[in-house]
Amino acid sequence: MKIAIGSDHAGYQLKEAVKQYLILSLKIETEDCGCFSPEPVDYPDIAEIVASLILKNKADKGILICGTGIGMCVSANKFPGIRAALCHEPVSAYFSSAHNDANILTMGGRIIGAEVAKAVVKIWLETDFQKGHHSRRLEKIHIQEQKNAC
Repeated sequence: MKIAIGSDHAGYQLKEAVKQYLILSLKIETEDCGCFSPEPVDYPDIAEIVASLILKNKADKGILICGTGIGMCVSANKFPGIRAALCHEPVSAYFSSAHNDANILTMGGRIIGAEVAKAVVKIWLETDFQKGHHSRRLEKIHIQEQKNAC
């Protein structure tokens, strides 16, 4: 498994902690898509890089972190085929994988600490999509994306 990970400046510290957790504790390959310092950057630029890697099958999933996680979630969900979920605790992380097959996890660096973020990431990665009636709902989302494409 390969995870594309990125943040803006407000999520930089949490991104670094999560990246180390992925590499050292979970032994998961990562691709750091920026930012690479606490200097200001625009979150849509980073979200586009991570989403593109997933859509091109160069990463299996992505993690995006900004101040609240909201901006990254909104931006990533503009890409057809991306199902980004904002999760700040393990229960929503579980359901985002089990019911929504989320391929990007977003979190807020100003909202949660590193230990909670690690728990969220672990649950999100370890939870399998339950398929069944959830697949029917994802197919409807796919149809909506196609219907509303400009």
